[in-house]
Amino acid sequence: MTASSPTATRFGVACSVIASALFALMYYQAALLAPLGSAAIYGWRILLTTPFLGAFLLLSRRWDEVATIGRRLRARPSLGLVLLLSSALLGVQLWLFMWAPIHGHGLDVSLGYFLLPLTLVLTGRLCFGERISRLQLVACALAAVGVVNELLFAPRVSWPAFVVAFGYPCYFALRRVLRTNHLGGMWFDMAFSLPVGLWFIAAPLPEGVHAMRHPVLGILVLGMLSAVALAFMIAASQRLTLGLFGLLSYVEPALLVAVSLLLGERISQSQWLTYGSIWAAILLLVFEGAVAMRAVRPRDLPA
Repeated sequence: MTASSPTATRFGVACSVIASALFALMYYQAALLAPLGSAAIYGWRILLTTPFLGAFLLLSRRWDEVATIGRRLRARPSLGLVLLLSSALLGVQLWLFMWAPIHGHGLDVSLGYFLLPLTLVLTGRLCFGERISRLQLVACALAAVGVVNELLFAPRVSWPAFVVAFGYPCYFALRRVLRTNHLGGMWFDMAFSLPVGLWFIAAPLPEGVHAMRHPVLGILVLGMLSAVALAFMIAASQRLTLGLFGLLSYVEPALLVAVSLLLGERISQSQWLTYGSIWAAILLLVFEGAVAMRAVRPRDLPA
């Protein structure tokens, strides 16, 4: 089954949607585990996901990605300091994903994920000289209107949205510069986070935890969701063209909005311009991506 076959494409689309749904479920599951605290939930996620990612790399015969970084680290120990920075940038994002639904900032983080494709476009242009199309430029301008509205008129500044929207581009840009922008690099980032995760887990538990029903089961469910979602995401990336994979990435923030509303959050009247501008920008990117995909002939797709 090749990446260009209709069967592979349908399977890849299904995997991508399932991954987005599982990440949204994990968002909701974090709210159910609220008495544990976001730091402990983050710690358990790191502890349960890192071994799974390592096992996947071994089974898919991609452990050489990890081994290559290990050899570079032995030859140049100072590289470890930069890898620690890369790990910290990812760790902040993974912690924020667990923290937001617990503390009423689920919509803010989902807004950040909607903004992310646009800030990645700007990062590619400013840092790596990548070409930016007219539609992408218009989309960025629309998003800028939303950002300005958020800063000037929103009842509170959506700082988690800006942490996601500008933190992830810094992380991805650093990984590109370090040449660790593959799964092996992500494994190193998560492995470097393990001591912090274990420290969070070892901290005294809040009083409310003792009133929880089956907290261990809830933690295991969280780890399972994280691991399986990652597996489906990887499966989708291997079977879809980059353009289609990118377009389907908008499903996750849409589901995060739904989960946030389900948890009781609401979009304030002053934020509708923010969301409307950014959603319009996203629609432009989706339109551009769809047109580009229709222009690609089957023989141009990767085998």
